[in-house]
Amino acid sequence: MAAEWHQPGFYKVSSGSSFCLADQNPNFTGNLKDKSASNELLLEGVQQLAKFQDLLYADARWGVLIVLQAIDAAGKDSTIKHVMSGVNPQGVRVHSFKHPSVDDLRHNWLWRYNLVLPQRGEIGIFNRSYYEEVLVVKVHNLVANQSLPDSLLGPDIWENRYEDINAFEKHLFRNGIIVLKFFLHISADEQRKRFLKRLHAPEKNWKFSFSDLEERRYWDDYQNAFEAMLQNTSTSYAPWYCVPMNNKWFGRLIITKTINAALDDLKLRYPLLTKEQNDALAKGKKLLS
Repeated sequence: MAAEWHQPGFYKVSSGSSFCLADQNPNFTGNLKDKSASNELLLEGVQQLAKFQDLLYADARWGVLIVLQAIDAAGKDSTIKHVMSGVNPQGVRVHSFKHPSVDDLRHNWLWRYNLVLPQRGEIGIFNRSYYEEVLVVKVHNLVANQSLPDSLLGPDIWENRYEDINAFEKHLFRNGIIVLKFFLHISADEQRKRFLKRLHAPEKNWKFSFSDLEERRYWDDYQNAFEAMLQNTSTSYAPWYCVPMNNKWFGRLIITKTINAALDDLKLRYPLLTKEQNDALAKGKKLLS
């Protein structure tokens, strides 16, 4: 039975070449007509996520890594702001990765990401991630600048990187870190509109970067790279979700629902108290009564 629009499975990417990014509608909003129709649902989801986060921390057996990937102006920052608006900030760490440093390039390409993985009981968010190594690095052929031996720069390098990513994420899953990956899907025209807002709205001017417009020239190359990424790295233990984001309010709702469903599947629980702890509770109640 096929998943319905409000279920995470509806947006889950099937592994293999059958997935076609061009077939995904970034304008899709299910049965919801506008932002007001989703506000209450999003609020409920945010409140539920806060409860799950408390359980996650207390349970301390699992950690969560949330990966957000998208083209510029897709709404990664605002998604983090809205989806995580109700959680305890002490239990969430957000990392944005810029150009690798000289020190980064002296290590293997997964090294800097491994340093900031979430602990058990914690939610970690990668605003862009190791997937940039098969996106911008691939589109602009930057791998030649990564100090690798020439013998490793053959035509199979991207297949090798997909394989490395899958092995890395399987290792995380086997060690109690679940990986939830969201591709925020927008159209070229929607990106243009959002860039124009950054140019014309004074409070958004600071977000504008001319380099974003230069990258827009590579739109088709990026779409091909995104599609290959989704096809090759959506797995049973670390699936991708292709989330329509031309309407940010809808995408945020779907991401919140997906995170909550994954946390619910973990069957989190508060730790069982030992006899000594129960005795201490009884003594505390007696002293304070």
